[in-house]
Amino acid sequence: MIDPGPSSKDVFTVSELTREIKLLLEGGFPQVRLRGEISNLRRQQSGHVYFSLKDSGASISGVCFRGDAMRLQVRLRDGLQVVGTGRLTVYEPRGNYQVIFRTLEEDGVGRLQQAFLELKEKLTAEGLFDPSRKRPLPKLARTIGFVTSETGAALRDFVSILRRRGWSGRLIVIPARVQGNEAAPEIVRGIAAANQHELCDLLVVGRGGGSLEDLWPFNEERVARAVAASHIPVISAVGHEIDFTLSDFAADFRAETPSAAAEWITSARQAFVDRSDRLRERLLDGVSRHLERKGNRLALLTAHLRHQHPRHRLEQAALRLDDLQGRLGQVLLLRLKDSGQRLALAKSRFLSLRPEKQIFHHREHLRQLTLRLHNNSHQATLKRGYALIRTAKNDLVSDGHALPEGARFIVELRDGKFGAVKRDA
Repeated sequence: MIDPGPSSKDVFTVSELTREIKLLLEGGFPQVRLRGEISNLRRQQSGHVYFSLKDSGASISGVCFRGDAMRLQVRLRDGLQVVGTGRLTVYEPRGNYQVIFRTLEEDGVGRLQQAFLELKEKLTAEGLFDPSRKRPLPKLARTIGFVTSETGAALRDFVSILRRRGWSGRLIVIPARVQGNEAAPEIVRGIAAANQHELCDLLVVGRGGGSLEDLWPFNEERVARAVAASHIPVISAVGHEIDFTLSDFAADFRAETPSAAAEWITSARQAFVDRSDRLRERLLDGVSRHLERKGNRLALLTAHLRHQHPRHRLEQAALRLDDLQGRLGQVLLLRLKDSGQRLALAKSRFLSLRPEKQIFHHREHLRQLTLRLHNNSHQATLKRGYALIRTAKNDLVSDGHALPEGARFIVELRDGKFGAVKRDA
């Protein structure tokens, strides 16, 4: 019997098979982390980076698109050992599979990251990071301890913010190296000393920013355990904002930076002071309003009692009597004043009809006219320095050209006259 072979229903097109492979691979490996050596590195004008990631037994294609490539902290080059995180995908037109990398780190960083994840998982399983172990931070810490480097910028920034925001407590700096092989034991000793001698109400452990290697002391197991074991509440203030350290998980509160820790401490104090001020104002306002209501009630009752007293009625009657007497007196005064005004008006009219006044008025008018006539006479004009020119016939001369050459004329001045003969100049 001849095998008819697969039916037409089992036959895939190339596109269908490639799509099925794509779905299987991308669904089965939504995220992968790979370690290997970069080779065949190619940078495109678009900013995308293409390369192969290989080890001793195999090679796989990889790509890092422009946006992710710009955020890389490592300069990619052929031969560089890296650890990358990405997702597996299939490029259907050629049937190739490749990894689209989101992050790439030098292999040393990758080993640190792996160690971080393993230790985090271990301590989480022990319950070291359990939220129920977190202690509440004091709202008004009078003394703060800070385990950090004495010479670091983190301490300067921390102190600057405390001063600027008016914090008036006490700060104890517990010096410790925060980078290198000796950093972890010194940090542990600083935390232990603060607890043993009860140096403070609140303990801050931290440093400024740096690379993963720089911050690694705060990821060491002994540091995380010392932070968790502290009976003094702890703020972890390691200077990075995106990633967490194990100290952050173990601490009672995590601040992104030492400056943020100082902001939180002073903000909590200011919030407490503001709330106290609001409560005090509410209490004083309530007492004031209560006393005001009672005072108004007392004043009302006192006034009512005073109004019912016989003395009050007698006083009211006396006031009314005084008012009536005053009104009567005002009426009499008004009438007397009106009569006086009418008498004065009649007297004025009588005096205005007397002939002596009219004669005086006309005499004064005549005197004024006489004075004006005298002031406008030619004698008054001569007294002011002017002269009159008359012909021999005693005619006034107003135009010098009217006198012919050799004509005789008379010049009249203020105090006399004299004759003259006209001569051309």
